[in-house]
Parts: sequence; structure tokens; C-alpha cells
Amino acid sequence: MGRNKEPVSLILAKGNKPGLTKSEIEQRRAAEVKVDLKDVTAPDYLPAALKGKFDRIAAKLLQVGIMTELDEDLLARYVLSERNYLQYVQMNAEAIKAGDMENISRTERLKKSAFEQSHACASALGLTITSRC
Repeated sequence: MGRNKEPVSLILAKGNKPGLTKSEIEQRRAAEVKVDLKDVTAPDYLPAALKGKFDRIAAKLLQVGIMTELDEDLLARYVLSERNYLQYVQMNAEAIKAGDMENISRTERLKKSAFEQSHACASALGLTITSRC
């Protein structure tokens, strides 16, 4: 059992050369499952202040042809975890400035957790360099 093949559009969007002829690319495209779920909207649980960022990233992913409605929750989790990470960075800087060792340790853990969540979502969405390589 081999690895699942990536859609040709995703391979080309990543900048990879698929090693296929033009006719093989067209054959692969014709054989791929077509999902016409392009009405991407931010989930209701996403705060209004983050919906603009959601929409900007979603538009870019839709333009490349790699996002559908099925990815809405993942993108929302990415936007939320990135916001949390930035808040924890600020909290950590304040704790360092105050010399509050207990809060430094706590905010470092929170920051690390939020970064890992954000990075995992970003990788799954193709938003990192390594996920596109």
C-alpha cells in the first residue's frame, strides 16, 4: 500500500515538478475526485476580530485551489492558535521585564503549546515552507 497521491494542482502550487508529461498531468487531473465546496466561511465560534485574517488566508488557499469548506475548521484553529501564541509572547515579555520567574515559566509553556498547535495547523494547510517542499 503506497502513499496517497497529492492532487496535481497542489504539487504544482508547491512549486514541485511532478515528473509527468502534460498528458499525464491531464490524465491525473481527470481521475482526481472533484469537490465543489468553495463556499468557505469562517465558523461561528471564530471571534469577529479574527474573521478578516481567516478570509485573507482562505482567499489565498482558494486561489491556489487547495482549500474547500472541509478545511474551514482547521483554518479557524490555525488563526486562533496563532493569536494565542502572540498573546503568550506578550505575556512572557512582560513577565521577563517584571522578573516574575513563576510567570516566565508558565508563559513559556503556554507559548510553546500555542506555537506547536499553530505550526501543526499551518503545516496541514500548506502554509509553511517545509509543507510546500
